[in-house]
Amino acid sequence: MYSWNEMREQLNAFIDNLKFEREPYKLYEPIRYTISQGGKRVRPVLFLMAYNMYKENIEEAFYPAVALETYHNHTLIHDDVMDNADLRRGMPTVRAKWNDTMAILSGDSMLLLAYEFMSHVPAGKLPAMLAAFGEMAKEICEGQQYDIEFETREDVKEEEYIEMIRLKTSVLLATSLKLGAYLAGASEEDQENLYAYGEKMGIAFQLQDDLLDVYADEALFGKKIGGDICCNKKTFLLITAMNLASPEQLREMKEWMAKSEFNAEEKIACFTRIYDELGVKEICQQRIQALFEECDRYMARVAVAQEKKQFLKELACSLLNRNV
Repeated sequence: MYSWNEMREQLNAFIDNLKFEREPYKLYEPIRYTISQGGKRVRPVLFLMAYNMYKENIEEAFYPAVALETYHNHTLIHDDVMDNADLRRGMPTVRAKWNDTMAILSGDSMLLLAYEFMSHVPAGKLPAMLAAFGEMAKEICEGQQYDIEFETREDVKEEEYIEMIRLKTSVLLATSLKLGAYLAGASEEDQENLYAYGEKMGIAFQLQDDLLDVYADEALFGKKIGGDICCNKKTFLLITAMNLASPEQLREMKEWMAKSEFNAEEKIACFTRIYDELGVKEICQQRIQALFEECDRYMARVAVAQEKKQFLKELACSLLNRNV
């Protein structure tokens, strides 16, 4: 079994050797820029970890793993256009470094490259791999649409928000695990338990992101905190606060949310104070812990030796305790 760091190092070496040398050069320059930034490589490493639970030679799985990473970066490039974001992983976004048009076009190209990379699997596995990959991509688009619609709604329920982040975030992690196991020949039951594991982990991962957007150290986080507050994004924290708020707190939040022009620092400070008064941070942390306990129950059902589950469990713990 390979550890998280060993897999990521091998994967990074493989990615470094990929060539994006087609013309026109300027189309592929943002792709090279985005891929070279690295990051945690969570999705492809999850794929490889699931694969490695059943097979030792992970090199055979590098191309479909890179497909998941390429697809993920495609969504980030387009998300940054929709969010008018200037920083990603502490670096200028593609839209900020070039422009929105280049971000859309290079993002589209990354989507096509993702499907090309996914095709590097045995012919007998390809139809099911592509079907699951396509279903995942559709669900992520559905989640993004819900996210956009929620920005203009004041009545978003917690269960609606959880379903949105399941679609937008969780299905990519869950599909990464399921496809890795499928490619390696795992049983259907193991595939489904790993999918459910990734699904719960993904929801917890997004709730942790909601927390970090308010409470992270900005220098470590790699982007400005409070972005969700400034754009009235419906997060677990905001939805919980609006459900628990006193009439005065609710009035204060709605007044800020109705303003088209405002001092960002003052708005962030106001919402953070209200979150602190209501104990929203602690409520979110408790929900994250409960989700990780669900993860443990699904992992216990996966029919492989305990030592083969070790590194995947360690990854989940690192995501739970991350501060960036």
